[in-house]
Amino acid sequence: MEQTTPPIEPQEKADLEQKEQETKTVEPTQPKPEKTKKSKSWIAFLVLGIIFAGAGGALLAITLLKPVEERAAIEFPKIPSKTSTEKIYSTLTGKEIADKKDDKAPIYCVQTPNGTDGARPQAGLHDAGVIFEAIAEAGITRFAAIYQNPTSAVIGPIRSLRLYYLEWDTPFDCTIVHAGGAYDALTAVKNGGYKDLTENYTYMYRGTVGTRRWNNLFTNGEYLQKFTSDHGFAESNPQGFTHKTPEEAEKTRVDNLVEEKLSIITATTKSTKNIVPQVSTIRLGFGNLPNYNPVYNYNANTNTYDRSFASGVSHEVYDCPHENLGEKNPESVCELKQLSPSVVIAIMVSERKASDNYHEDITTTGSGTAYVFQNGTAVRGTWSKNTRADQIKFYDESNNEIALNPGQVIISAIPNYGWVEY
Repeated sequence: MEQTTPPIEPQEKADLEQKEQETKTVEPTQPKPEKTKKSKSWIAFLVLGIIFAGAGGALLAITLLKPVEERAAIEFPKIPSKTSTEKIYSTLTGKEIADKKDDKAPIYCVQTPNGTDGARPQAGLHDAGVIFEAIAEAGITRFAAIYQNPTSAVIGPIRSLRLYYLEWDTPFDCTIVHAGGAYDALTAVKNGGYKDLTENYTYMYRGTVGTRRWNNLFTNGEYLQKFTSDHGFAESNPQGFTHKTPEEAEKTRVDNLVEEKLSIITATTKSTKNIVPQVSTIRLGFGNLPNYNPVYNYNANTNTYDRSFASGVSHEVYDCPHENLGEKNPESVCELKQLSPSVVIAIMVSERKASDNYHEDITTTGSGTAYVFQNGTAVRGTWSKNTRADQIKFYDESNNEIALNPGQVIISAIPNYGWVEY
């Protein structure tokens, strides 16, 4: 028997339709996945990865697509600090140093003789950052050798002080290391508040080699550091020269070589290009005593100047490694090496006999002619020093301050009656 569905009353039909409508309203709508949009997001993040450079940027893009709880587990590469690659240069020498505190380490200005009466060969002189050379008396030259962070097992010999050396020393805020001196120099040290180390057998010693005679007073890096530590001289605040960076110095050297080659090539065309002249040999004349007139030969391989005497004999000094500390005689353990500064400077000075008619009196303030030799070239200009406390400066003929190569600088004070040949 066929069954039939009972008829639905109009009111019941209306109720059912209303219920179906409410059910449709309450049910959440499930959106369809947007494949195209997701694909575009991947492309955008991959492009972002490329922009951020290589693996690091790609890692960033991929990571940003991950859920938050997964991102925390990924370590991003650290960006190096800008200061970590910053280079530090010595105020004294212009050379790169490892730590800023090394630039404030105590500085020592050591009076070192250059006579033929046992002073040569000097010990440790090649490690000085700056050396001033001038006549001490009777045409015999002497050095004010300026050291910072010295480690040499032997430094010296040490001799007496002159006032003009003190005036060159002063801007370096150094301990004055000497064995007595001229009356005016000792008076200036005593009344000027200087850090002063005169002959003292706690911080110096006498060598035992007889051929040195009175030129046998020495010190070393540890003795000098002990002196400043014992007396509370924790640091120096030097006024330095204007220096080039090592990279700038090398670029200048190469540019000069290129210009020299170009000048040869264009010589037949009468080029008017201003070429800095190449100089291979420098001869400085303090007077009529050949033993004290130095000669410098430019060494292109090392970009330094090998120093000799007018006789042609190399000016050699003892290189005394720290492991030989305690050895009183450099002749016993130290190796000889030629003195070869990076920069040679000659300043023309007014010079005359002092009131004792024996020592020299040299004008150190004011200005005069200067010759600056570096990178195998010569620049004629001027020197200027306003007061004892001011650092000496060097200018070219256009009155621009000359930046010096990093490394050792030797400054020779040539009397106006002397000569500079190159």
